[in-house]
Amino acid sequence: MKNLHLFEEPKKIESHFKPDSNIVLYHGDVNDFLKTVPDNSVTLIVSSPPYNLGKEYEKKVAIKEYLETQAQTVKQFHRILKNTGSICWQVGNYVKEGEVYPLDIYYYDIFKNLGMFLRNRIIWHFGHGLHCKNRFSGRYETILWFSKTEKYVFNLDPVRVPSKYPGKRHYKGAKKGRLSGNPKGKNPSDVWEGLSDDWDEAVWNIPNVKSNHCEKTVHPCQFPVELVERCVLALTGEDDWVFDPYAGVGSSLIAAVKNNRRAMGSEKESDYVSIARERIVSFSNGTLCLRPMGKPVHEPTGRERVSQIPLEWRVE
Repeated sequence: MKNLHLFEEPKKIESHFKPDSNIVLYHGDVNDFLKTVPDNSVTLIVSSPPYNLGKEYEKKVAIKEYLETQAQTVKQFHRILKNTGSICWQVGNYVKEGEVYPLDIYYYDIFKNLGMFLRNRIIWHFGHGLHCKNRFSGRYETILWFSKTEKYVFNLDPVRVPSKYPGKRHYKGAKKGRLSGNPKGKNPSDVWEGLSDDWDEAVWNIPNVKSNHCEKTVHPCQFPVELVERCVLALTGEDDWVFDPYAGVGSSLIAAVKNNRRAMGSEKESDYVSIARERIVSFSNGTLCLRPMGKPVHEPTGRERVSQIPLEWRVE
């Protein structure tokens, strides 16, 4: 897909929803903002909601109360979503007194009770995070992809990944000699589809945003732009609306405008809104640091000491 720059000149960042806007960043509660958004207007809702962990931007409440409140908000998401639209809901775990509550399982019923269809349960794997002492350290989170109806936008080609054996050909039959795989690359898959064949290729292996990540801001749970970009490319078309109801420092909005979509988000923390505005402006003038989509997590430099190289890779 062509990757045109949305901004021939910096576009105005609206503070309230306007149908002819390109970018809307609302400072306030998501439920107040939702009242201004028309029915059936958004193609993709993508976000990571507060996990009820007592972070600085949320008040920790009982898990039942948290889910009941979220259910009311999700009902409004369903209202504004186009019939061909989707929701990508990225969640981890709620932990209480050392016990893990997997939020994707709890959220499933909320979406399903609205008549939505689960298309994928995608595993986002990352190599670094909090080190646990009394259980294994968590190194993945889950993206629930729900479509509103049985007919939905899905563009596979823009998010294909390189084939493991791109030159592989059929060795017999009517297709003998012809390429056995798609020359454009293969489906990036989810954790379930390719688990038994190739774990690394099945998992979305995208680094989380920690201190040495070029996109890092003050936000403690920041989305990598690359993660949202895959969802944007696969599940929307150019000029479609992409909405992040918990926009944080604007990573989802940047992923949208980078690929010629219209973006809107709501965020109640004023510091994050300011940073999001600054990042969008920086993107528009070409000074924002972004990790390239599809960049390998680790690339050998050729300067590694022999002792650092696995035995099976060494050439005697």
